[in-house]
Amino acid sequence: MKISNETKVGILAAFAIATFIIGYNFLKGNDVFSRENEFYAKYDKVDGLAISKPVLVNGYQIGRVSGLTLLPNGQILAQFKINPKYEIPKNTIARLESTDLLGSKAVIFDLGNSLKYAIDGDTLNANVQANLLEQVEPVQKKAQMIISRLDSVLTSVNQILNPEFQKNINRSFVSIAKTLETLESTSKKVDGTVGIEAERIDHILSDAESISANLKNNNEKINNILTNFNSLSDQMAQVKFKETIDHANQAVADLQAVVSKVNNGTGTLSMLLNDEKLYNNLNQAAKNLDELMIDLKANPKRYVSFSIFGGRKD
Repeated sequence: MKISNETKVGILAAFAIATFIIGYNFLKGNDVFSRENEFYAKYDKVDGLAISKPVLVNGYQIGRVSGLTLLPNGQILAQFKINPKYEIPKNTIARLESTDLLGSKAVIFDLGNSLKYAIDGDTLNANVQANLLEQVEPVQKKAQMIISRLDSVLTSVNQILNPEFQKNINRSFVSIAKTLETLESTSKKVDGTVGIEAERIDHILSDAESISANLKNNNEKINNILTNFNSLSDQMAQVKFKETIDHANQAVADLQAVVSKVNNGTGTLSMLLNDEKLYNNLNQAAKNLDELMIDLKANPKRYVSFSIFGGRKD
């Protein structure tokens, strides 16, 4: 059977179209010849991520990015196609990570420890790691700050190392040298003085050591003397206190005896206090004396008489 040229052209065109479709889908991340599991993850930004970028686990590729869709809330839904022979735990994190300094990203699966595995169509947890440029930027800023500080330090050093400052430094070193010479001279004088007085100092130290040894050897005697002194002091205090108490007791006893005599009616004081007749006589005598004094004031001539010429008048 002879195939016409038109048929050959049609078959070739169909093969080319099929090859183009298959290649286009492959470039988009779709494999038309195998069944793969589809997983999803949502990101706030996907700078540097593109379709057909690899999905890696510890650097080993297990799938690829098959689609990126912008959601109404501004997030990006990423679709992954993973080889079905790899089981993905449910708590796996799909992390975006930079792969070069240009900002290209890949998806890294940080496999979880869950015993439950994600099934076709599940959405995984997502995380975005800063790209290398973003990581380097803080270091760059710090380096710029350090360089600016170094520049200011060098400027200050240049200002310090001017001729006037160098002169001041030279003067300072000269002054320090003179001070050291003076200290050396003083040290020599001190050494000479110590050498001259060394024998005397040795005698003083020897005497002090002897005194210390005597105190140490007589420590027990000194303790006995102090103990005896304390005992004697205590005894004297006790004797004086006892004498005072005895005198006080004797005085109280004498006072009690006097009070007893007064209460019993014996003795002069008791008679003065307890004899009613004596009391009345004393009152009468005082009354008579009072009347006598009144009459004396009223009639003094009755009791006293005198004459200017020495004559006597009865």
